Amino acid sequence: MFLVLAAVAVLLDRLSPGERISFIFTGGLFFGGLMVLSRPKVVADRDGVTVINLTTTRRLTWPEVIRVNLRTGDPWVYLDLADGTSYPAMGIQPGIARQQAIGDARTLRALAEEYGTSSRG
Repeated sequence: MFLVLAAVAVLLDRLSPGERISFIFTGGLFFGGLMVLSRPKVVADRDGVTVINLTTTRRLTWPEVIRVNLRTGDPWVYLDLADGTSYPAMGIQPGIARQQAIGDARTLRALAEEYGTSSRG
């Protein structure tokens, strides 16, 4: 979208400099918004899980993750944490690819059970 709006701003001869700048600025806003929306992901390894949401990144060790939840109607996975709070993991969303999200949530749950506090007694 940014490239299209920038091309329109350059190619249209009738636009004033302010209008050209506004086209490019609007394209930049679209680009920035899409970049923020494409950011969420969940990366798990042996030591823990990194949750990257829209504007935040949080690294959790497995003992901090008590449970992985994906209930019917939830927009994404929630991690129940040892401090009594719940943390959203927006990288696993059932909205578009429900079966993939369910599989990913099960895998994350299995990792939490294997490496978390429940496996250490």
